[in-house]
Amino acid sequence: MGQPQAIDSISLDPEHRRKTGIPEFDRALGGGLVPGSLLLLGGEPGIGKSTLILQVAGRLSAQGFKSLYFSGEESPQQIKMRAERLSIHSENLFIVTGTCVEDLFKRMEGLKPDLMVIDSIQTIHTDALPSAPGSVGQLREVSVRLLRWAKETGTPTFLIGHVTKDGAIAGPKVLEHLVDTVLYFEGDMSHMFRIVRAVKNRYGATNEIGVFEMKETGLEEVGNPSRIFLEERPDKAAGSVVIPCIEGTRPVLVEIQALVGPSPLGMPRRTAIGVDHNRISLLVAVMGKRMGMEMGDQDIFVNVAGGLKVDEPAADLGIVSAMISSFLDRPVDNDMVIYGEIGLAGEVRGVNQPELRIKEAKKLGFSRCLLSKSNLESCEPLSDMELVGVDSVKGLMDVLF
Repeated sequence: MGQPQAIDSISLDPEHRRKTGIPEFDRALGGGLVPGSLLLLGGEPGIGKSTLILQVAGRLSAQGFKSLYFSGEESPQQIKMRAERLSIHSENLFIVTGTCVEDLFKRMEGLKPDLMVIDSIQTIHTDALPSAPGSVGQLREVSVRLLRWAKETGTPTFLIGHVTKDGAIAGPKVLEHLVDTVLYFEGDMSHMFRIVRAVKNRYGATNEIGVFEMKETGLEEVGNPSRIFLEERPDKAAGSVVIPCIEGTRPVLVEIQALVGPSPLGMPRRTAIGVDHNRISLLVAVMGKRMGMEMGDQDIFVNVAGGLKVDEPAADLGIVSAMISSFLDRPVDNDMVIYGEIGLAGEVRGVNQPELRIKEAKKLGFSRCLLSKSNLESCEPLSDMELVGVDSVKGLMDVLF
């Protein structure tokens, strides 16, 4: 236990971060690896967790840092096969297999690694407890021991975790409270893109993302996600709208797609992929009450193209515009981006960082932006970018078409 210190005497020297050599991954971490940090990476089976961490270990090993990859699921030959596919060759990257944490500490005492990887934490157990590996007691005890070791030695340690059917890291939430950083792998395995999102980070911004593309040679960085997400957008298609959202500190332009049509069923379907299902129901109710546009008998499908998840209220105005466009079968101008929060009274509210969103849209070649009047008043005018403000959904139709 440390000695009590006056708060004014505590140094604010920034932590020395270690760059992994993968800028998109460093961005998700908040700038790089912090010595002594314990990081948890979760995701669905086969989405690329082990591939990414092996690439990170390989890059750091190439810089001269010793990396120890402790696997409780795969043999050394299996890991070697993956390393060959990723073109990873290093004398500083060590592989060891096992499931006992006491054996792991013996290996670490002799090697003294600069980076530690546990794949996966659910397979590791301690002989001090009689319960099976993966149980809550085992997870807590093993993780606490690894946390203490990481802090004492200053060694960054990665824990790879499985997820349950509802997408939460198995544990049930024990690991997320213990570790310094929680990273989630997002994206459908049928999509080529993978998104690493920081949902907890004691050393950086939460909701920061790194975007990768899965290829035969491993995960490759996507330097301009906005351009990638919009490159296959159809021209003048009804129900297609572009919104600028903020992921951590990064503005990203994504395409919202809506399909609205008469339902042959007694209870119309409401399907949302990438956005909150309850938010769609709320917006449909607001449109019926405040705009007189009843969609109670319509099937409504809303999708975020590219597999990205958008959960900020700033997407409301874009979602409503996409549904109106599909319902009327009238396309929104391709050079327009739309964002704003919608309240139950039909008012359009301002959102955070409006200028950052507009600048990203301008960079991608958009020339019009539809936003709330409150954001419009606070934004400085930009050349070659027309800003249109609305204060209510009642005036939305006049602006869109």
